Amino acid sequence: MLTYFCVALGSALGGVARFGLGGVVARLMAPDFPWGTILINIIGSFIISFFGTLTISGGPLEAGPNLRAFVMVGLCGGFTTFSSFSLQTLELAAGEQWLAASANVGLSVVLCLLAVTAGHLAAGKFFITQGAVL
Repeated sequence: MLTYFCVALGSALGGVARFGLGGVVARLMAPDFPWGTILINIIGSFIISFFGTLTISGGPLEAGPNLRAFVMVGLCGGFTTFSSFSLQTLELAAGEQWLAASANVGLSVVLCLLAVTAGHLAAGKFFITQGAVL
């Protein structure tokens, strides 16, 4: 039951963070392209990979299942926005903004994969500097 609470709390915090950051980015950037969603998904991709790598079972920063569920399922799940990404892509396509729809898909996939890789590598560097190797 505690794990469900951890996921719920993480989801709530992640959702609030997504709402806040998405609004800030929309005000700063062009509102006709989903830059906030792309940024949020990049950040979430980095966090889930970085935290997951650092707290892996047997690692020097091993975390229990409740903390991992809080961050990786709750916080990252509430923060990242695949459903928003999908809806925004559909809306761009429905408006016949084919280049923008394609850019949204391409940027989201490529940049999030790069962020996941960067998170994993950054966590690996952390392990190495702490005297351990991934």
